[in-house]
Amino acid sequence: MNKNIILCGVGGQGTVLASRLISSAAMSRRIPVLSAETIGMAQRGGSVFSHLRMGEGLYSPMIARGEADLILGFEPGEAVRLLPFLKPDGQMIVSSRPVMPVTAALSETGYRAEEMIAFLQSCVSRLTVVDAEQALREVGSPKVLNLILLGAAVHSGALGLEAGDLKDAVRRLIPEKFHELNFRALDYCS
Repeated sequence: MNKNIILCGVGGQGTVLASRLISSAAMSRRIPVLSAETIGMAQRGGSVFSHLRMGEGLYSPMIARGEADLILGFEPGEAVRLLPFLKPDGQMIVSSRPVMPVTAALSETGYRAEEMIAFLQSCVSRLTVVDAEQALREVGSPKVLNLILLGAAVHSGALGLEAGDLKDAVRRLIPEKFHELNFRALDYCS
């Protein structure tokens, strides 16, 4: 079964690493993967999103509007921006924690995460909002939001991979001294 997944956030949130962890986990199960990343105008603070497709018979990494099975939104505003890519019956998992992207700061417009979450709640029937502040506090690090959201996706069944698959990917891609922290983050939503 093919999966179309979009990960979106702002620079510095670990969006690209999360995409690489999913890809590594899928490839270790012999699931073909195609991915493409767009990194915003700043290393930290610019918009970042990844298109990731898993399964047979895929010819392009890009996901058409209305075709994403899952959107992982590391930041509420970016999740709203990429909402048109979600299938009508698709699932979205989004962090409640706002990080104002550079583009919003430059435009000097209002930026209210609560309004964005309310908008998503009105539009997405299969929405999971992760209380990022509480999760990060309980896990013990502000740097593992990516693994917390991946864990929520595994727990929901939307990712099509098991927690063990991602833990193996963590072992391959992340230095050993950070394994236990990342495992705690991955298991947070289980």
